Amino acid sequence: MDATLHDLQTEDQLNIMCGIAGIVSLDKKPVEPSELQSMCDAIIHRGPDDEGYYFEPGVGLGMRRLSIIGLDTGHQPIHNEDGTVQVIFNGEIYNYKELRQDLQQRGHSFYTDTDTETLVHLYEEYGSKLVEKLRGMFAFAIWDGRKRQLLLARDRLGIKPLYYAYIHGRLIFASEVKAILQLPEVDIALNWTSTQRLFTFLSTPASESIIEGVHKLCPGHILIAAENQEIWVEQYWDVQFVPDYTHDENYFVERLRELLLEAVRLRMISDVPVGAFLSGGLDSSSVVALMSGLASEPVRTYTIGFEDSGFNEAPYARRVAEQFGTVHTEQILAMDALDVIDDIAWYLDEPLGDSSVIPTYLVSKLASKHVKVSLSADGGDELFAGYDKYVVENRERKYRFVPPPLRRAMGRIGRGLPEGTRGKNFLEHIAMEGVRRYLDASTFFKLEEQKRLFKPEIFELMSGNPGRSEAAHLRKDNGNWLSSLQYLDLKSYLPLDILTKVDRMSMAHGLEARVPLLDHKLVEFAATIPPEFKLREGATKYIFKKAMRGILPDAIIDRPKHGFAVPLGQWFKGRFDDFLHDLLLSDTSKRRGILNADYVEHLMKLHRGGRPLDSQLWTLISFELWCRTFMDRKPTPRGKPSGGRSAAVTAAATR
Repeated sequence: MDATLHDLQTEDQLNIMCGIAGIVSLDKKPVEPSELQSMCDAIIHRGPDDEGYYFEPGVGLGMRRLSIIGLDTGHQPIHNEDGTVQVIFNGEIYNYKELRQDLQQRGHSFYTDTDTETLVHLYEEYGSKLVEKLRGMFAFAIWDGRKRQLLLARDRLGIKPLYYAYIHGRLIFASEVKAILQLPEVDIALNWTSTQRLFTFLSTPASESIIEGVHKLCPGHILIAAENQEIWVEQYWDVQFVPDYTHDENYFVERLRELLLEAVRLRMISDVPVGAFLSGGLDSSSVVALMSGLASEPVRTYTIGFEDSGFNEAPYARRVAEQFGTVHTEQILAMDALDVIDDIAWYLDEPLGDSSVIPTYLVSKLASKHVKVSLSADGGDELFAGYDKYVVENRERKYRFVPPPLRRAMGRIGRGLPEGTRGKNFLEHIAMEGVRRYLDASTFFKLEEQKRLFKPEIFELMSGNPGRSEAAHLRKDNGNWLSSLQYLDLKSYLPLDILTKVDRMSMAHGLEARVPLLDHKLVEFAATIPPEFKLREGATKYIFKKAMRGILPDAIIDRPKHGFAVPLGQWFKGRFDDFLHDLLLSDTSKRRGILNADYVEHLMKLHRGGRPLDSQLWTLISFELWCRTFMDRKPTPRGKPSGGRSAAVTAAATR
């Protein structure tokens, strides 16, 4: 087997990636099997190989399953000894063997070898506290037939998604919004607060979706729904940035190496080939290096590059692949990305202003031709202070010493300059203080621009303060400004953008993406590393780089950070230019009455004139494509199976 440990080629039966969906009528109204099947059909891409259903009066649970060789007993839903507790599960529990052994000693009987079954018995022992025992990534639903109570849970960092809605006495939940939209009672109406946040920070909020009434379950949270129609949400985990000054630098280096190696080893457990996304940057190169040291055969690695050399990291990835002897596959992208963006809009599920969804989609497609599991190195920048914006903030903090009257004067000068004038944004930015200044650097459509972008009657529907939750995260006392910024990114940018993108684009191709750097034990340890060991003298990821010395070549460790950027500026001035005009200024868009077409055209002209508005224009593209896919017509599942009730639904409904 490719890229697996010889001693891990066992009968381990970790759950495979799948999609889950369910309907619970808290007032005992019936659940029609056809309703649940339509939900599962909408997410068939998450699990094209198998389906499973459970029904009882007022309850329906369903799942789509991506099977992995040798997992013959993993069919879901899975239940406890007497069938009173049922579970559907998307994710993997890496410590399930220890948990299983303990549960067996406590008298529990197992009928499968999967990690999924561990959940029902943990629930019997610990109730909703079972989540505290789990090490892994997960989104699951447990139905307790004795209490007639539903438990939903999402992993600590938000690696796996989970949405829910409460409509007419029914709690509806699913791995993706599109499954919930299959039900006729769900009105497809825009959530204007979410829409404003999308155009401010490029993604929707942590607890809301783009659809009014459809919510996200936040990372590290559970939801409990009882028969008395009481629903409550609780947080069970949060990261605490408390620097440990009792140990020296060498301790953090050695402990970090141990935890990194353990996190990678756990995620290489598989009965099928395991690959890795490789950009050639520090994080992905580190994961590949550790994998190569553990594997008995060459690791498979996958890279997407660009014809534009300024954005192309493929040569760096190639060097890493050669260094560690991987079986390497790469693809160079031209401007033919237009051919896939309709599909991306469908699989993405919500609009997202991050254009790197394009290469993420394509690298997932590339990897899925050879493997069903791929390791992704997301999380390193948040844990070890790798973003350039941290360096910028460290530099800009000196402006807090500028007298307030002078700062205000600079702001007035900036606001008085015409849009697009050189220095205008800088003067307005420097005039701000603390939290406002930092968030301003991450704001893509500022409030004044939003007033011009949206029709007046639409803008009035918006909250006017899309950065409220971000400001609250920043004001949390983490003892250090850098820790506060890292905490914000772990709570917002990471789950709402990065992990959303990776989950949806990998699942679009039936590929399981595992993220070793987000092992929660590693995250908790990283939060104890003093900030001085992360950002030192303007250099990012100091301690992480030191931990990788001797494992990675210095040339890889010391090369400047690149980022997974897309040459949109070039594309928008080529084939994308006509596409932009035809899409954003179309009669279809104008009739919708949301955006001001004159201002959209103004933005396009500014971009052609040299002002970089790549992210703003991509957000407009993503939003318009989402509206066409989900609002303008009933969203039709990609790859929907042939008509008629499936055998699995028929069997479950007649039990």
